[in-house]
Amino acid sequence: MLAEYFESPSRIQEIRGCAAGHLLEGFAQALYEVGYAQLTARRHLRSAEHLVHWTGRRGVPVTGLEERFIEEFSHHLNRCRCIRYGRSHRLELKNGVRLFIEYLRRVGVLTTPIKEESILEPALLVSFGRWMRQQRGTCDATLYNYGLDLRDLLKNVGEDPAAFHAQMLRNFVLDRTQQCGWAAAKRCITAVRAFLRFLIAGGRCAAGLDAAIPALAHWRLSTLPRYLQSEDVERVIASCDATTPIGKRDRAILLLLARMGLRAGDIFRLRLGDIDWKEAGIRVAGKGRRQASLPLTQEIGDAIVAYIKDGRPQTDSDALFIRSRAPFWALASHCAISMVVIQAMRRAGVTCPSRGAAHVLRHSVASSMLRQGASLQEIAGVLRHRSIATTEIYAKIDVVALRQIAQPWPEVKPC
Repeated sequence: MLAEYFESPSRIQEIRGCAAGHLLEGFAQALYEVGYAQLTARRHLRSAEHLVHWTGRRGVPVTGLEERFIEEFSHHLNRCRCIRYGRSHRLELKNGVRLFIEYLRRVGVLTTPIKEESILEPALLVSFGRWMRQQRGTCDATLYNYGLDLRDLLKNVGEDPAAFHAQMLRNFVLDRTQQCGWAAAKRCITAVRAFLRFLIAGGRCAAGLDAAIPALAHWRLSTLPRYLQSEDVERVIASCDATTPIGKRDRAILLLLARMGLRAGDIFRLRLGDIDWKEAGIRVAGKGRRQASLPLTQEIGDAIVAYIKDGRPQTDSDALFIRSRAPFWALASHCAISMVVIQAMRRAGVTCPSRGAAHVLRHSVASSMLRQGASLQEIAGVLRHRSIATTEIYAKIDVVALRQIAQPWPEVKPC
């Protein structure tokens, strides 16, 4: 497989002739299978060669690497003066060595465990997470977000629930919420209240402490949804180069957001099996793990087909949308979907009116439907809102209808 990356027979023979030549050959095969580009694969192979060269100078075979040797090699990279390897970028070297070590462990050459810094969760948080899963069916993502605030709570007030009192809890919440926006402040208050109710249910702290957490001053429907005009949405979609694999992928993602109003998380969780080509439908797992079947339009279906046929890399993953660079795995999180939208807006010269670029396109779908005469019930059905009250916020952007019912401003006579 080295011939896929090197044209010089002497260079290939040099790699194969070293002490770990067969391992480097296998490493090249592994890089090829996950789709690394030629230049990137060459860099990773050179990093692996560097490790083999260093271990050879120390009289240690690659198969005998232990945790301490790997740590010593990391220190060596910071002061490396090797004639053939010293000019490589340190970060590239470390990435290549990490991939080589992972390969050696995967094929069973290295069996020593990797020493990782483990962050021990406080026992209270572990019990809280178990209780929330059992009693409320809370998902791991929500518990992770709660943990961001609760770890700081335990650091500030201690891990003895019997010592909790209202003043210290209020001070923590007030200090915490003054350093963040409304959404993060609401999350903090919700997390602390849920944690206190867990402690009260187990008799670990005084009853009624959850009532000491102050409410957040925020009025429903007090804000306006941020959205793009229809012409700006079309410019964002048109900014994708449909002749390239990444352009095909991004265009399909943008159409799902801008035409169907899907959330970034909905798209991130899509799998190949979620598309029903025979019935022209798509199955979406929304908030709260609720499943919904939606119609697939011709435009979106054509974009997805173009991506799957000519843009989607060969991979074992069943995720619909895949990374554009090796290793070809599923996108890391819903944040990757928002980055696709942000980059498309930059290419189109469109300014995003608020944070959460992917959600701005969702708001744009609702505002466009409203301008075309759709009712709030119809918009709620498309956006999959559980309650019509969630959709009511879009009534505030229907300026034409609001002008018809607006009362004249009262005249004030001068004194």
